[in-house]
Amino acid sequence: MFLRTLLQRNPGFVRAAVDLHQAGVIPANSYVLDLDAIEANTAGLCSHARDLDLTVYAMTKQIGRAPAALDAIAAGGADGFVAVDMACARPIVRRGHSLGHLGHLVQVPRGEAPEAAGLAPDYWTVFSRNKADEAAAAARSRGRSQPLLVRVFDDGDEFYAGHEGGIPLSDLPAMIDHIASLDGATFAGLTTFPALLYDGSSQSARITPNMSTLARAAAVAHRRHGAPSQLQLNAPGTTSTEVLRLLAEAGATQVEPGHGLSGTTPLHAVRELPELPAVLYLSEIAHLHHGVPLCFGGGLYIDPVFGDYQVRAVVADDPSEIATPPVPVEMPSPAAIDYYAKLVPAGERTFKEGSTVIFGFRVQAFVTRAFVACVAGVAHRRPRVVGVWNGFGDPVQFEEPA
Repeated sequence: MFLRTLLQRNPGFVRAAVDLHQAGVIPANSYVLDLDAIEANTAGLCSHARDLDLTVYAMTKQIGRAPAALDAIAAGGADGFVAVDMACARPIVRRGHSLGHLGHLVQVPRGEAPEAAGLAPDYWTVFSRNKADEAAAAARSRGRSQPLLVRVFDDGDEFYAGHEGGIPLSDLPAMIDHIASLDGATFAGLTTFPALLYDGSSQSARITPNMSTLARAAAVAHRRHGAPSQLQLNAPGTTSTEVLRLLAEAGATQVEPGHGLSGTTPLHAVRELPELPAVLYLSEIAHLHHGVPLCFGGGLYIDPVFGDYQVRAVVADDPSEIATPPVPVEMPSPAAIDYYAKLVPAGERTFKEGSTVIFGFRVQAFVTRAFVACVAGVAHRRPRVVGVWNGFGDPVQFEEPA
């Protein structure tokens, strides 16, 4: 879905990926990141967010928590990072960056609460009194008081399947009072997810009913909280420069761009937005079976926001070949392990083992077994690999050819 945009708007990045893979310095099964583009995308978004008095916490699960990517996002001006889970929080703090938000999409497990408190997040989201108790106790044991956000919902709110959770709006006053009674925690604000969703019919982003619930919850909190000017309203989902004013006008104080920083929100697939596409998936032809080429998998998880569509890939042995027509790909079933994907070349076109295969799709590196390879210098036509990591942000000792 994003291959056309990659080739049109950031062809130098695609050429660099082919060249570096053929030189043996990027392994197959890698999400390759253009650090120059990520930093520039972050800088543009953060500049606009500051004009709207929005705090920016960057989400890095999609691009695999690679330390060099964290550094590029921080250099671009992000106020800190949001961690989807504890596996995400650890490399953020280990790299010396600010952990802005923890516990929202994935609640902190009971046994990891003491460690989470030690990471000192700016905000910690809870879905229940029990989780508030755990956070408060953990923070108290560390000699600190933890600001908590409460996830709230009401009838008619929209959730992705399996993402449901939070406090019913009718129970919010009691929840605020409960947090006020805890030693080790304070009530700091409210959150929901998703605040925005992509609307395919209009090819635009729309505010979800959840934001109306958040506004009603804020009105309740103002009556209970005593410090309305400090109330935080965290509103993640489909975030890019394009939607910041929409979120600010809906009352948000915190936004959490993820795909927006790599130029791969759904809107980026249908419009030319300020952010450049900054991520691709790189494989290579592993073997041919009866003349049919198969490429390595491992990172062929495609975020299903667009549903099923014909996946295509560029096959090249040299950077100049990125202009050749993309090849249809038969992707493995979601129920199967993605050892390989099958390429379906047209006509008499032939391929050979070791050729570079370039995909463009919405990645979710943290749920795959792919590498993350970070490339700097694309903007100055001096691309180089600055490191290769796994999806947990751990360095991979990828031995370069002699």
